[in-house]
Parts: sequence; structure tokens; C-alpha cells
Amino acid sequence: MNPDLSRERAAAFFSPESITHILDGSPERTRRRREIENLVINDPDFQNEDPNFLSRSERYELAVKKSALMVQKMRQHGISDPEEIYWYKRTCLGCRVEPLSLHFSMFQNMLEIQCEDSQREKWLLPAQRLHVIGTYAQTELGHGTHLRGLETTATYDPSTQEFILNSPTVTSIKWWPGGLGKTANHAVVLAQLYTQGECKGLHAFIVPIRQMGTHEPLPGVTVGDIGPKFGFDEIDNGFLSFNKFRIPRENMLMKFAKVEPDGTYVKPLSDKLTYGTMVFIRSMIVGDSARSLARACTIAIRYSAVRHQSEIRAGEPEPQILDYQTQQYKLFPLLAAAYAFNFVGSYMSQTYHRITGDIQQGNLSELPELHALSAGLKAFTTWVASAGIEECRMACGGHGYSRCSGIPDIYVNFTPSCTYEGENTVMMLQTARFLFKSFTAAQSGQQLGGMVSYLNDVSRQRVQAQAVAARSIEINDLNSLVEAYKQRAAWLVVGAARNVQSDLKRGKRKDDAWNKNTVDLVRATEAHCHYVVVKLFVDKLSEVLDTASHRILSTLCLLYALHGISKNTGDFLQAGLLASSQLEQIQQRVKDLLVVIRPNAVALVDAFDYSDTQLSSVLGRYDGNVYENMFEWAKKSPLNKTQVHESFHKYLKPLQSKL
Repeated sequence: MNPDLSRERAAAFFSPESITHILDGSPERTRRRREIENLVINDPDFQNEDPNFLSRSERYELAVKKSALMVQKMRQHGISDPEEIYWYKRTCLGCRVEPLSLHFSMFQNMLEIQCEDSQREKWLLPAQRLHVIGTYAQTELGHGTHLRGLETTATYDPSTQEFILNSPTVTSIKWWPGGLGKTANHAVVLAQLYTQGECKGLHAFIVPIRQMGTHEPLPGVTVGDIGPKFGFDEIDNGFLSFNKFRIPRENMLMKFAKVEPDGTYVKPLSDKLTYGTMVFIRSMIVGDSARSLARACTIAIRYSAVRHQSEIRAGEPEPQILDYQTQQYKLFPLLAAAYAFNFVGSYMSQTYHRITGDIQQGNLSELPELHALSAGLKAFTTWVASAGIEECRMACGGHGYSRCSGIPDIYVNFTPSCTYEGENTVMMLQTARFLFKSFTAAQSGQQLGGMVSYLNDVSRQRVQAQAVAARSIEINDLNSLVEAYKQRAAWLVVGAARNVQSDLKRGKRKDDAWNKNTVDLVRATEAHCHYVVVKLFVDKLSEVLDTASHRILSTLCLLYALHGISKNTGDFLQAGLLASSQLEQIQQRVKDLLVVIRPNAVALVDAFDYSDTQLSSVLGRYDGNVYENMFEWAKKSPLNKTQVHESFHKYLKPLQSKL
């Protein structure tokens, strides 16, 4: 064990194990998670070659092999609980993704949620057994987040009781679905439904795309791989187009909407029910933001405790770079955000399952807020996490640029979440529409519940009065800070909404009035999401009974809240929530909190409980033995197989002989 890390762990005033139990939910869940993870860590079949030295084709083949092996091993071990499956796969994959990821997430989720009973009986078991391997084909070359613009068509033919799928333009080619290029034999395809001469909007269809057994594309189907990306080297993201391809009527997912044999269309109770899977995935992405940022923080903070650089005092030994205030200011707010997002992710998962249960009973009342909250928090957390992972990489100096640090893989595999499942700005504006509707409802006297209840009193005079009263906020009182974030959100939401209403009163068209104020609407949504995160972090503290754990988590929560104010001072000043003298106090308090967190930083990332297998990082090794292992990693480069590369004899030597 590196002596620096040993000293760091000994200096912490709390037990990392107790916080691990909080993050997991209970000591029993921690025990079971580790038991599942050790099945992978101790299995020689998963000691694979480092993929960093493989070609893309080799990485894809290795990923398919590992996916098949994971399925076989989980069957052998009897692992069937969804959470235990996730623990097992997460340990196998680290920060990487697998070609079957969309099959296990969106494809199966669509079958479970949007199939009627007879369809579930037909499709779900074959999908679980991987006889049917699926993906989710929504995005097209010309349209992504704007779903209404998708061009793929499914036209119903009552004479044969079939849907005819067609890709009428080059922009209608399905583009990006993971696993589509080479892996899947079926896809859930989103297409514009036409029946009885009318377009009924987007609906989902189960579409076979390859022959069972031979895996060759079916006649009328053009499918393949889209080529290398910024990351996701293991994934065969694909393209898909149809030329008058027919599928049976029963292949339309008919839980909520359906087409009768004669072509009669039966509409769903709510259009949003069709997008339930996207809400599910967006809720999952919030948790993934926490985990990806936590991994990056673990690597950067451990390495910062091991790395010695420059001098604080002339002539004295080089200090750990974690002793520099600037390094702490880079990393500790990100560490606090990782904890905050962890609790938000748990809340979103629990809320999704609770509201989904209500929907199954016919209660759709909370669906609009779930849809809006999942969209806004998906955007808010992925923006912060993506930027934070890159900040962690740069905080590791030059060595952070090496693939052996593990952070480049975390970044390139996480940052697409800022655009997939909804481009973030569009997601923010979806949430803004919900906030605007909520504001309008509150104006008419309707009482709001949930996370927008602060809009119940929407008169500008009242908001201003609350803002003036809020100037007495105590910067060390978390409940007071929650109130400040709430008032900031109210001030920005009310301001943006009134701007839209003013333009409407001046005769602007609704769409133009909206577009003219989208910058303000996105700011308001960000403030709303920021309030939700701070509130949920503070709420979580009430559940923490261990005194030492409560103390350090409260410190992290305070840092997260105060750092957020220091980065958004304009909003809080303009809203009249804080005086300039308080902002100076906040800036000083943030620096004071860095000092409190410093001796506990390594223990706080240890509490995330990521194994070296999951981190796949030389810099973030638990034992801290970085340099010798970095040298050993470098020697594995294929360029080192020979002392003289053949290119020397082909190109450089002839050049030298001519000089």
C-alpha cells in the first residue's frame, strides 16, 4: 500500500463503510452487492486482455464474447434480480458498454411495459433467453430529439392485416441504435402510423431485421454499422432502412394504442404513455451521471494524494497535490455533486417505479411531472458530470491524458448521454413547458403539488417580498439554503413565464413568443433542477443516523449548495436573495469547507466502493502504486513488440540515405 494513501485513510474522522451502507441502502445490500461483484472479480474467465491495445473490430468481438459469457455465468449463478444483474454486469464492464446494452434496457423494457398480455407471452421469454436479440430504433439521420419529425412510416394494409414499413427519404434512415449494426435480429422501431388514410403519429413496432439462424438481413431491410465514433468502440451503432417491408398487425405494441383488424385506430389514454421507456432511461441516466462522476473523482482524488509536485514552501519536500487549495477547489465540489446526484438518482428510480405502478392502475396524474423531471434532471446532471469528468482528467495533469488513467474511457463513454435520449437543451425546454403550464395553472388558482408547489403563490409582488425576506438567510443553515434555491427558481420561472405571456399579449404567435424567450426558459429550468438536487440532498441527511457520517455528508451538502451559489451569484443578487456582503462570506465559507473535507477526501471516494476491476485505472488503484504499474502498462503496447518498427525500414531509412 502506498504510504500516502495509508495516512490519508487513517486521518478520516468517519468510517467509509458506514457511508457505503448509506449509498447502497443498507448493510445487507452492501454485503450482497459485494458478493455478486466478487463472482466476477474472482472468475478467471473475465481476466481479459486490455482492450486499449485492440482494434475496433477486436474490441467489438471481445465485447460480444464478454456479453455472451455474462449471460451464461448469470444463469449458472441463478442471478435474476434486475439490480443484481446490474451489479454483475457493472463489474464485468467497468466504464465500458456492451453490444447487448439496448437489448437489456430499452428493448426489454418496451416489451414489458408496452406489450399487451398476448404479446408479452410471445416475445418476452424469447428476448430473455436471447433467441430474440433486440435494439431500439428511434433516431434517424435527419431527426433525433424532435420525435414528431421522424419520417419512417408504417402503413396498415387491412387486406392482409399487415403494416408496411418504409424509409421514404435518406433522412429517414434509422441511425445510431446500439447493437443494430451487427448484433440484433429484431428492433423496436418508432414509425409514423398510417391507417384509413390518416397519420396517427408515432407508434412502436417489433420488427424482425435478420434471419433467425443465418443472421443475414431480411429482404427489404438494409442494415449495417455506422463506423467509428468519439467513443463506444465496443458498440456496433447501426443504420436501418426499409423498402416496403411487411410485418403482421400483431407486431404493433398495443398496450396503450392499437389498430383493429379493419384498420380502426384506438388511441391511448395519454400520448405520453408511448414514451414511458424514454422516461425510464432518462431516470437511469441520472444515476449513471452520479456513478460516472464518482469514478472520475475516485481516480483523481486518489492520484492527487499520491502525486507530489512543486513546492508550497521553498526548500521543503514536494507536497501532495491534494494539499493545494486550487486542486481541492477543482475536485471537492465535484465530489459533493457525485454524492448529490447519487441521492437524486435513487429518488428518480423510486419515483419512476412508484408512478409506473400508479399508471398500471389507471392513475396518470403524476405522469406529466415525472416526464418533465426526468428530462430536466437528465440534462442537468449529464452536463455537470460530463464537464466534471473532464475537469478530473485535467486535475491529473499529463498522466490523465493517458488511456491508462481510465478517465478518457469514462469521458468518451459518458458524454454522449448529453445528446442521446434527448439533446440536453431540448430536454431543458421540455421541462420548461411543464413549468410554464404549472405557472399558468397556479395563476388561475389551481393548487400545485410535487416539486413545483413553490409556484402556488405566483404574484410578482409576493415573490419580491419573499426575496427581500430571504436576505436574512443563514449561509450555514441547509434549510435556509434550500429556501434560497427555491426562491431563485421561483424568480426565474415567473420571470421567464411572464416574458412569454407579455409577448403573447403583444400579438406574437405562440411559437414565436416561446422561441424569443428560450434562453430565459432554459435558465429557469436549470434553476428548478438545481433546487431539486439541493432539496433532495438535504432531505437525505434526515435519514442518516450515524453521527460521523451525518457530519461529513452535511459538510459535502453545504459545499455543494454554497459552491452553486458562488457560481450563480448573478441570479441570487438580481433576485434580491443575498447581499454582496453575504457572497463574500460564502466564498470564504467554501474555502473553509475545503479544509474540513481535505483529510476525509480519500475515505469519501473509498466509500463509493469501486473495485480496481470496475475503475480500470492505473492512476486510481486502491493501493496507490501508480508509477510502477504505469510503466508495466506502457510496455504492453503493440508498438513495443519489436525494438525497430517496420516503418523505419520502409520510410525513414530510405529518407536518411538520400540526405
